[in-house]
Amino acid sequence: MSRLQQTEGLTDIQEEILKTVRAFVESEIIPVATELEHKDEYPTKIVEGLKELGLFGLMIPEEYGGLGESLLTYALCVEEIARGWMSVSGIINTHFIVAYMLLQHGTDEQKQKYLPRMATGDVRGAFSMSEPGCGSDVAAIKTKATKNKQGKESEGGGGDSYTINGQKMWLTNGGSANLVAVLVKTDEGNDSVYKNMTTFLVEKEPGFGEVDKGLTVPGKIEKMGYKGVDTTELIFDGYEIDAGQILGGVPGKGFYQMMDGVEVGRVNVAARGCGVARRAFELGISYAQQRETFGKKIAEHQAVLFRLADMAVKVEAAHELMVKAARKKDSGSRNDFEAGVAKYLASEYCSQVVEDSFRIHGGYGFSKEYEIERLYREAPMLLIGEGTADIQRMIIGRRLLEDYKL
Repeated sequence: MSRLQQTEGLTDIQEEILKTVRAFVESEIIPVATELEHKDEYPTKIVEGLKELGLFGLMIPEEYGGLGESLLTYALCVEEIARGWMSVSGIINTHFIVAYMLLQHGTDEQKQKYLPRMATGDVRGAFSMSEPGCGSDVAAIKTKATKNKQGKESEGGGGDSYTINGQKMWLTNGGSANLVAVLVKTDEGNDSVYKNMTTFLVEKEPGFGEVDKGLTVPGKIEKMGYKGVDTTELIFDGYEIDAGQILGGVPGKGFYQMMDGVEVGRVNVAARGCGVARRAFELGISYAQQRETFGKKIAEHQAVLFRLADMAVKVEAAHELMVKAARKKDSGSRNDFEAGVAKYLASEYCSQVVEDSFRIHGGYGFSKEYEIERLYREAPMLLIGEGTADIQRMIIGRRLLEDYKL
């Protein structure tokens, strides 16, 4: 058990869940992570194990077949999983965000339709905001859903339907998921662009190519890291969808629904940063006690010892802020400030801790034979995922101006 990243005040159930997840990571993820990552191979066996553990339904209420756990429990599990292999935590994250959005904003019919199957992992979620021409500027999306004059009959849709055209980008689980929450523009006649956006629940077959009429997943995007998990585009070309698939049943609320989902997603990214940083620290302190230079272990050199101390402080500080953000959300309070602080610090510190561990490894850190090489390529994704560092700073700064307004 690591001295670092201990969390006070956990229940016996939370402790038991974390113990189970930790054991799974040690036995099923860490031994195969680097090999699968280098092959860019989807971790099918690992995912099946997560389904058996019930992790796909960790935060889904018991009435829908889930475990009904808190965001804190979920975040601590993500921290453990990311320590083993960050890509696996990404597979769970997008699924979790869609389930959370359904729980918070879905109609009763939508909850009954999807949440029980999401809890078992039979329905796996992905969510889509970004497009090739926009990243942080969500208002700049161009994918549009146009209401048809006469639509096909649908449960809850009143016979209305929409036709979607456009191109979405950077979908984690875009190929393997069979339910995608997609943010598009709709014409609601509002002055604010943010009130002219709608979230649709798009069902599709897993895989690549034309997965439904008018809906194509071209293939995996090649990445420098974060491999194994599929990251894709999603192309709509005359794709027709029932109005009953609008999240919550009312158009024009999509932006706010997505931002709610991203807020908890940022806690997840912070947790991932904590997990990766801790693994980098573990690798660094282990190597420093094995490698000898100038007649002694390099851990005994003051420069390396100081570096290890700095790494541990960063690992611990990021964890504490992540836990604070999760607990704030669990209390029912607004946590955009806390989530932004946690995501910003955890991703920045993760990058620094990984680089310090890389330096401790010396030339061997550059070899694919050592695990730190994989972490070195994975850490940068956390700097941009769920909002870049600069976006977090904008959120933090605006909240500070609200709180300290003259």
